[in-house]
Amino acid sequence: MTSDLTTGLTADVTAAHVPDAKLPLPEDRQHTGLGRLYLRRFLRNRLAVVGVVIFVLLVLFSVFGGRFTSYAYSDTDFAALTQPPSGTHWFGTNQGGNDIYASVVHGLQRSLTIAVSVSVLTVVVAAVIGSSAAYFGGRVEKLTLAVIHFLLIVPSFLILALVSHRLAGDWRILIVVLTVFGWMQTARVIWSVSTSLRERDYVAAAEFMGVSPQRIIMRHIIPNLGSLLIVNLTLGVVATVLSETALSFLGFGVQPPDVSLGTMLADGASTITSAPWLFAFPAGLVVLLTVSMTFVGDGLRDALDPTSVTGAAGGRR
Repeated sequence: MTSDLTTGLTADVTAAHVPDAKLPLPEDRQHTGLGRLYLRRFLRNRLAVVGVVIFVLLVLFSVFGGRFTSYAYSDTDFAALTQPPSGTHWFGTNQGGNDIYASVVHGLQRSLTIAVSVSVLTVVVAAVIGSSAAYFGGRVEKLTLAVIHFLLIVPSFLILALVSHRLAGDWRILIVVLTVFGWMQTARVIWSVSTSLRERDYVAAAEFMGVSPQRIIMRHIIPNLGSLLIVNLTLGVVATVLSETALSFLGFGVQPPDVSLGTMLADGASTITSAPWLFAFPAGLVVLLTVSMTFVGDGLRDALDPTSVTGAAGGRR
């Protein structure tokens, strides 16, 4: 009997000191391991990595590109009107003598500011409204979905054009208007996913403990939508860039003396045969920006979705 007791104690002590013993990991280590898994899946997607590199380079160019020229986007060189690229004006000049390089740097910065701001605000509004509608259910859910469906059938582009035009094309107002008419589709997707999350055990446990609905939504439902929100945030940048470019191209977005990539495309469209550099440089940046964010969005979606081909491959060792 003493031998059996000694053997049992020895086994317990050995199990307690063996590093491979299957003990539960702390929560922070679990999140760290999950983050590394997502990162490994993302890095396996070469196009996604290329997209990140291109996007970072574009951001750096918009922030620091102006330091490499002595011209500002509003400066006028009357001795060089509609001049092709040269040593003085690297990207040439437009009809008013404005340096295209300086204008492209400022236009990219303005378009990125609008796109990122609208994408972040849209995702935040959609997450709060969609998850709240799913959690509360009943009349709140029906009323919220009715408003969403109504706004989805409203010709939002015409309203955007009219509102932004009457407000003189202020880019800050443009951010607000694009956000107001851009959250509905994302909110409906979030509502659809949240309807299953509200039935989870941790939500029921929080309700049993008397946690307020607002805290349950912010601490238990929205954080579990992280992968969906990240993908929508990334792809929202692409959609906003295209919307802002289209509005500015039609004269309803950013207005002179300010410039964006859309306004530069509008100015260069009429001279695409006689002065192609006016259209080529901003068009090239728009293509690079949209393509890079599309690659990043696809990479994030594959990395966060274990059922995808890339995600499954990234999960294997």
